Amino acid sequence: MSKIKLEIEFLDGPHSRWQELKFAFSVFFEFIKGFRSLHFIGPCVTIFGSARFKDNNQYYIEARQLGAEIAKLGFTILTGGGPGIMEAANRGAKDVGGKSVGCNIVLPFEQKPNPYLDKWVDFDYFFVRKTLLIKYSYAFVIYAGGYGTLDEFFEALTLIQTNKIKKFPVVVFGKEFHQHILAHIEHMVKENTISKEDQTLFLVTNDIQEATEFIKLKTSTGLGLRFKPNSWLREK
Repeated sequence: MSKIKLEIEFLDGPHSRWQELKFAFSVFFEFIKGFRSLHFIGPCVTIFGSARFKDNNQYYIEARQLGAEIAKLGFTILTGGGPGIMEAANRGAKDVGGKSVGCNIVLPFEQKPNPYLDKWVDFDYFFVRKTLLIKYSYAFVIYAGGYGTLDEFFEALTLIQTNKIKKFPVVVFGKEFHQHILAHIEHMVKENTISKEDQTLFLVTNDIQEATEFIKLKTSTGLGLRFKPNSWLREK
C-alpha cells in the first residue's frame, strides 16, 4: 500500500490496532529519515510561498532577491523544495554561492524538486515535512501563497504564541497581497480572540533590506547567534 493511501485511510477514522501501529511506524521512520538528512545543513531560514508563480512574476523575482540576501548572512535557505516561490528562494541562494535545501512533498500529481537544491528530502506526510521545516529554522518568511502557506504561517505563530518554540523572527512579505489577512488579525484583536501583543510576533514589509536586517537583528540578539562572514555560530 502506498503511503498516500495509508495516510488517507488513517485519517478516515479508527482502524485495527495493527493498522494504527503500522502507520505510527511509518511516521516514525519518516521522521528518522528527515533527522538524518537535515542534521548537518546548518542554521536555516525557511521561506514559504506559492508553488504556482513563474520566474517572470514579481513575487518570484523578489523572493529570489531575498533568498540571496539571507544566504549572504550565512544561513541555509530552506524551502518546501518545489517550484514557484520555493524555487525562487533556492535559486537566490545559489546565485550567491549559498546553501540551498528542500523538503519536498510527494503528491499524487507529483511535485518535483526544483533544480536549485544542493540537497533535498522527499516526504510523504505534510505534518512531518512541516515540523522539520520549523525545527531547523531560525526565521520564517511568508510570501504570497495559498492554503498551505497560510497553514505554515499560522502554525509558526501558534507555536511562538504558546511558547512551544522560541520567538523566532517571522517576516510577512507583501503588504498588499496580505492586507485582508492582516485586517482579519486586527479583527481578532478587537474581538479579543488574540492579544494586542500577538500582532508584534511578525514583521510586515515590502522591503528586502528591512526583512534581511530584521532577521539578522532578531537572530543575533534574541536567539544567541553570532555572525561571522559566511558562518553563524550559537553562543553558549
